[in-house]
Amino acid sequence: MARRTQSLVVASVLALVLLVVGLWMPVPFVTLAPGPVTDTLGAVDGTRLITIEGRRTFPTSGRLELTTVEETPKLNLVSALQDWANGDRAVVPTELIRPPGSSQEQVQQENAQAMLDSQDQATAAALTQLGVAATGRLVAVYTIPSGSPAAGRLAAGDVITQVDGVVVSTQDQLRAQVGKVRPGTAVTVTYKRGGKPASATITTRPAPDDPSRAMIGITTTEKRTYPFTVRIRLSDVGGPSAGLMFAMGIVDLLTPGPLTGGKIIAGTGTITAAGEVGPIGGIQQKVLGAKASGASVFLVPAANCADARSVDSAGAPRLVKVDTLAGAVKAVDALRTSPAASVPSC
Repeated sequence: MARRTQSLVVASVLALVLLVVGLWMPVPFVTLAPGPVTDTLGAVDGTRLITIEGRRTFPTSGRLELTTVEETPKLNLVSALQDWANGDRAVVPTELIRPPGSSQEQVQQENAQAMLDSQDQATAAALTQLGVAATGRLVAVYTIPSGSPAAGRLAAGDVITQVDGVVVSTQDQLRAQVGKVRPGTAVTVTYKRGGKPASATITTRPAPDDPSRAMIGITTTEKRTYPFTVRIRLSDVGGPSAGLMFAMGIVDLLTPGPLTGGKIIAGTGTITAAGEVGPIGGIQQKVLGAKASGASVFLVPAANCADARSVDSAGAPRLVKVDTLAGAVKAVDALRTSPAASVPSC
């Protein structure tokens, strides 16, 4: 075999090997797919998502479903191309899901915190809608990661009342007070556990995003207090996009008669304490998830309407545009009375 021919064969083999290896190399993309739907009026593993103590609740029927998106990271070129060809999935750059420089653990913690904040905002929005005023605020421990300075000293559910003798009732106040000391300095945290006061001395450590700032290594949730207790329990779901449907569930439980009229109503959207509904990501996948669940109506944040309309309408739920909790309740109530009612649509 001539030397030139040998070189061509070797080069071809190397090119083929590089191509095969390249197909299985990781690529900086993430797949978004329709995730599970969860009925905010129902239960997961025997535990009701929304419980209300100290106030009369009313029987409900139908479903008020929050929708989710499943993320598949660590794609290779083959799986990315397969998902890209699947009309139910979206392949997006990793940086849209995880900002450059942030770790997966940081993103998970941020998503968990956003979910907790959305639960408090949903409660505030629902009770404001019903004319119930808040009586105060508190900040409570949600999780304590392994290896945290607070491990063994604080526990999930502890209500933090003071840091070094200074009263704190919000997350910002807690962060600011701990941040007054240098990392490595001990602080005294006063808290309530089961209603009983106690205190713990915790040695701070540097924050991952700012080594000059001290932290005690806990995830907290900030809550408004009311004349009665509203609890939302949902794990394995992060981010703020369930806020609207949590609020809808609370309103339904606290008002006579089933809001849905026995129908399956799905939706998504962030919510503020004032009841303003905001946009979310992955709207197409959430509409598809609602379609698979059999929902007849899907509540869409106004800013997401254009993308929601891009989903194949065959068998899809009716898309109802909402920008406030009051508007969402009004639309669902109208559709309960008459499925053909005129409501804002995408």
